[in-house]
Amino acid sequence: MQNADSADVSCEFGSTKYYALCGFGGILSCGLTHTAVVPLDLVKCRIQVDPDKYKSIGKGFSLTLKEDGARGLAKGWAPTFIGYSMQGLCKFGFYEMFKIFYSDMLGEENTYLWRTSLYLAASASAEFFADIALAPMEACKVRIQTCPGYANNLRQCAPKMFAEEGVWAFYKGVVPLWMRQIPYTMMKFACFERTVELLYKHVVPKPRAECTKGEQLIVTFTAGYIAGVFCAIVSHPADSVVSVLNKESGSTAAQVLKKLGPKGVWKGLVARIIMIGTLTALQWFIYDSVKVYFRLPRPPPPEMPESLKKKLGLTE
Repeated sequence: MQNADSADVSCEFGSTKYYALCGFGGILSCGLTHTAVVPLDLVKCRIQVDPDKYKSIGKGFSLTLKEDGARGLAKGWAPTFIGYSMQGLCKFGFYEMFKIFYSDMLGEENTYLWRTSLYLAASASAEFFADIALAPMEACKVRIQTCPGYANNLRQCAPKMFAEEGVWAFYKGVVPLWMRQIPYTMMKFACFERTVELLYKHVVPKPRAECTKGEQLIVTFTAGYIAGVFCAIVSHPADSVVSVLNKESGSTAAQVLKKLGPKGVWKGLVARIIMIGTLTALQWFIYDSVKVYFRLPRPPPPEMPESLKKKLGLTE
């Protein structure tokens, strides 16, 4: 299971230290990237909840600058950083954990045959917990960004929401979050893993073991971007619902969906493809760089086990 330079690893694959450092990689990869795109995310949320006022990305930026100044574009950075750091910790840390857990349950041959299902199951399991960690901060972020005058920062927003609606205020968005994030994460991980496999097989001219760390990270970035485009498309309708839902207290996901209609749910898709494509590519790049920096074991793309080759008559 180890990669070619297994002599040069700092810990055992699947050890506590391995999971902890994977979780740390997740914190950096999600926390930093989501915070970096706060201005674009702010404009996207505003287009979704008030399309009459914010007609396009350009218009959204110029209106926000005019009304709130440059600082207005950074609104909601604190809940974004805290929320997505917590989410990244759970998402990547638990993904590695569930991947090994399910793989042990299936055994070596089935792990190879069912690898796409394994990626989907492991990522869905991890995201279930990651969203519970993210929900309170996501609720604060949307409130700060889309309700002018409600609160300027997290210190004002969280106590105010708690006083008005209690703990439920922070978790009422968790089900729509699951609807948005679980398909997104399943796509993000499964699509990434299979794209890496295909790139090494058909595009990269030499085997992975002969590639330098830098070349491997370029493959990671490319696969991340491709996965990101698919992610954006799959999860966009639910994203529109989450944005409107957190702005309007008292409405349900079904009511919002009905109101938006089949065309309304696709508003802001181009912005999101650019944002999520870049975001996913950077997240995988940062995550893999952390693994390289801490010399974590990075197994190569899966290959068919010898025992299975024999069964299928593929060996001489």
